[in-house]
Amino acid sequence: MDTIPLDYATLRLIWWLLLGILLIGFAVMDGFDLGIGTLLPAVARTDAERRLVLNVVGPVWEGNQVWLILGGGAIFAAFPALYAVSFSGFYMAMFLILFALILRPVGFKFRSKVEDPRWRAVWDWALFVGGFVPALVFGVAMGNVLLGVPFYFDDTLRIHYSGGFFGLLSPFALLCGLVSVAMLVAHGASMLVIKTDGPVALRARRFGMLAALATAVLFVLGGAWLALGVDGYALAGAAVTDAPSNPLFKQVTTLRGGWMANYQAMPWTWIFPVLGVAGSLAAAVLLRAGRGMAAFLASALGIAGIILTEGLAVFPFLLPSSTHPGSSLTLWDASSSHLTLFVMLVATIVFLPLVLLYTSWVYRVLRGKVSPESLEQNHNAY
Repeated sequence: MDTIPLDYATLRLIWWLLLGILLIGFAVMDGFDLGIGTLLPAVARTDAERRLVLNVVGPVWEGNQVWLILGGGAIFAAFPALYAVSFSGFYMAMFLILFALILRPVGFKFRSKVEDPRWRAVWDWALFVGGFVPALVFGVAMGNVLLGVPFYFDDTLRIHYSGGFFGLLSPFALLCGLVSVAMLVAHGASMLVIKTDGPVALRARRFGMLAALATAVLFVLGGAWLALGVDGYALAGAAVTDAPSNPLFKQVTTLRGGWMANYQAMPWTWIFPVLGVAGSLAAAVLLRAGRGMAAFLASALGIAGIILTEGLAVFPFLLPSSTHPGSSLTLWDASSSHLTLFVMLVATIVFLPLVLLYTSWVYRVLRGKVSPESLEQNHNAY
């Protein structure tokens, strides 16, 4: 449309970038919640220590989960075809994630209602599941984006999905899941070092350092596997970037190691996998030194590098099809209309800064350590 100041191709690219930003925001902000939940049995040995850990997460987890809602909303509105395929193809995986996430608020609210050790132990393990399972499944899902998902569109653009939940659990996808778990555990450990003292912080330093080292090693292993043992996808011919969305109007080829093509064509993009490794290694060193805030920032940079590495590897694809490559979704043929993308961009420019300002204010109000004394003084503590 002539009245829209940005052309269709530019808006599609902007929304691809915004989607990446929202995924990074979710992994950084809600990721440390998931990591702390996963660490709960390892770093907290007594009921008092477990309460200490829970009160690091309890006041902020709901606000952090806004990033998940923003990401899901962005996919729904900006890339509806991607939303339709992923939420139907990954239905059981999504249900598993939602079930695990639901355990978190229930666990926070119910755990301390009864002073029975068995009652509290049940909810402690529920909180562990609520952290570990989403971290693992999100990573598995990202691995399946690289492998391709078994779906296709017929002539009427109806979606046909031929896979199942256990088909998602290939060795490569599970490796990606382990990368996700390790990086979020390291991130959560950094937050525990910031917010706690004593035995909990010491254990968090130790486990976080190991998790950060594991992140770097597993990420490099996954990259080598991707380059040598996974078929990548490429458009046959020039991409049509400004046409109405129709995933059937293109030809797609596959090639072993094809996901490395963007890195070969644009050598500057190697900065992102380097950032993924360097950030994780720096987090390990800083955790060993007990520098929690610096470790948290290094871990956040590592997370951003890992997510951007995958995003740039698959560009311009959003979700490849392993059975019918021509049905693969790209940002050029899976987006909403020109007008919809522009209206959403205006809304994002208005409201995203408000989310950032509010989040910054909350963390400023809640700054400082969580201690046994503060829990005794606060009757609303978990």
